[in-house]
Amino acid sequence: MNVITKTVQLPDGRTITIETGKVAKQADGAAVLRMGNTVLLATVCAAKDAVPGTDFMPLQVDYREQYSSAGRFPGGFTKREGKASDNEILTSRLVDRALRPLFPSNYHAEVYVQVMLLSADGVDQPDALAGFAASAAMACSDIPFEHYISEVRVARIKGEYVINPTSQQMADADMDLMVAATKDNIMMVEGEMKEVSEQDLIGALKVAAEAIKPMCELQEELAKELGKDVKREYDHEINDEDLREQIKKELYQPVYDINKQALEKQARHDAFDKILADFLEKYDAAHSDLSEEDLEEKHAEANRYYEDVMRDAMRRCILDEGQRLDGRKTTDIRPIWCEVSPLPMPHGSALFQRGETLSLSTCTLGTKLDEKLVDDVLEKSYQRFLLHYNFPPFSTGEAKAQRGVGRREIGHGHLAWRGLKGQIPEDYPYTVRLVSQILESNGSSSMATVCAGTLALMDAGVPMKKPVSGIAMGLIKNPGEDKYAILSDILGDEDHLGDMDFKTTGTRDGLTATQMDIKCDGLSFEILEQALMQAKAGREHILNCMLETISEPRAELKPQVPRIEAFDIPKEFIGAVIGPGGKIIQQMQEETGATITIDETEGKGHVTVSAPNRDSIEAAMNKIKAIVAVPEVGEVYEGTVRSVMPYGCFVEILPGRDGLLHISEISWKRLETVEEAGIKEGDKIRVKLMEIDPKTGKYKLSCRALLEKPEGYVERERRPRPDRGERRPRRDGDYRENNRGRRFEHQDNDADNGAVE
Repeated sequence: MNVITKTVQLPDGRTITIETGKVAKQADGAAVLRMGNTVLLATVCAAKDAVPGTDFMPLQVDYREQYSSAGRFPGGFTKREGKASDNEILTSRLVDRALRPLFPSNYHAEVYVQVMLLSADGVDQPDALAGFAASAAMACSDIPFEHYISEVRVARIKGEYVINPTSQQMADADMDLMVAATKDNIMMVEGEMKEVSEQDLIGALKVAAEAIKPMCELQEELAKELGKDVKREYDHEINDEDLREQIKKELYQPVYDINKQALEKQARHDAFDKILADFLEKYDAAHSDLSEEDLEEKHAEANRYYEDVMRDAMRRCILDEGQRLDGRKTTDIRPIWCEVSPLPMPHGSALFQRGETLSLSTCTLGTKLDEKLVDDVLEKSYQRFLLHYNFPPFSTGEAKAQRGVGRREIGHGHLAWRGLKGQIPEDYPYTVRLVSQILESNGSSSMATVCAGTLALMDAGVPMKKPVSGIAMGLIKNPGEDKYAILSDILGDEDHLGDMDFKTTGTRDGLTATQMDIKCDGLSFEILEQALMQAKAGREHILNCMLETISEPRAELKPQVPRIEAFDIPKEFIGAVIGPGGKIIQQMQEETGATITIDETEGKGHVTVSAPNRDSIEAAMNKIKAIVAVPEVGEVYEGTVRSVMPYGCFVEILPGRDGLLHISEISWKRLETVEEAGIKEGDKIRVKLMEIDPKTGKYKLSCRALLEKPEGYVERERRPRPDRGERRPRRDGDYRENNRGRRFEHQDNDADNGAVE
């Protein structure tokens, strides 16, 4: 084995090691990355040739976490890893978006990148290392690749930027960014923030760029040492330069003219399609000597060349005349239309339309039982705010079936979720689910989801801290030119044909989430800062339009929303409320019709009671509060007789709290038996708590203390007894048994205030 190991040091002294040549040697490239106890294996395999007719980069990135890496068994019946989790898909997308722009534009062979988490102790976060490992595997291969990259997580913790912080450190972070970059340029950014400024974001990107440089240099050294700095030869495109030049010469001006007509999306696409169709019709007529197969090949080439013409015409129209495809200037925002409560039954609903992009968002409020369980390899938790994004084919006029949730939908939904989640109060008792249905799409549908989601939350009465809006920014910058244009609120074609897709969400006070993809060679921090400030102005304009529709969360929940009350109880009473095997809490739920849940948090029991109506909630709350109430001496209680004994009865004054009502405390009159007072099991009686034994905690109850004392009644005072200590006072007609079972009557003697037997 020719094992090669390279090490790079992070700013805080921790190290990352890249090793190759020991495992997965049959892959085109393989690298093992290690940081502390976290180990990832990245492999890359590429087909030797492209599939005929392929005119795109068929890259597939798959990041997977093995449960064995953390010493855990997978859940489910089969006890083995199944389909990729949302977390694995999101990490795969982070790697994909960084790698994809760096393959040669004419390289179309299928490439598969697989990254596996093999060991993890939960300290270092593996998603921040996956991009570095994948690029290192590319460096160990001869697959054509223009620049090596790395990814790092940068967090701001107590005012300091930290590269690849530990999981424990993230608890104090107000910024969590994933940044991918080459040695010279930033390629991808994604993350969430707690209302930070644009300058703070730029500062984090600069710190990340400096940390990534030595990682890229390490990969260059690795490729050179392995002899992989010279990449394989390929020929994946057949080009007809005469045809390319003919299309550019004949079609550029008609395409440019259509760009200036400011047509709507479908009309513009139809016009572009007609130009190409007319050209191909003339071309076929002029080349009738070619076979059908040859003409089909020429048509495929013509489509590629025409794409270049459309790109060049759109870019020149913006750079030279400042006019975009829909007629807007670079800073203009498309017309906005909003509506809340368009649907009668959802707990909250809203429509948000910006240009030709429309989101219908609904908000559903549920109980703790509706929380989502996250059971990943390194995380097991519950989510109380969910956001799901759906992109049906009809939103772009496509005639095809919708086959489940794709990676793009998971990624767009996650970005919108990050933008909104910080504005849901931590102590809000409801579980919240937002669903965004994209009904029309022409760019920036994820940002429309953020705006529609905010409106739906406020319509549902969710007390958001602050409303959030979002915008997507674009960039046109040709290589070798100083001139560039930053575009606000980009169209789908401006995203496809442009150089940047930079999404930001935020409140009036700062950024809450961002996502950026770059297609050009790189951007200066000056351009990034200008884009951020232009985005801020756009977000504020959009937010003003939203607040004209609904300015604050509704004060009252809609009638169909389940009511929830939450309160805390002492930790020691959790068991009493639940009861053995859940008996008590289940009984309360059956009797009241409410749903009751209890969590132990911060040394307390957090109780949530939900029900369709107020009466059920109050009944359940009263039962719980009765269980956790602490009896007080002198208080009067409505008790239930639980058992009758010869010497008295036991009365439950609070759930699970029984006290003794002695026979002598039932009435001012002497009683032979408890039954004489008409008391039996199950009766409700009023009693007063007279005493709590400090040693045993037993309760002494009295009924007669609540009755008026008979006229002339005199209670005998205690007097000392030399032989047997003090003697308790006796009442008229009281009896006392001796050890032989005979009774002797005690009577008062007015003369000596003594007792005569």
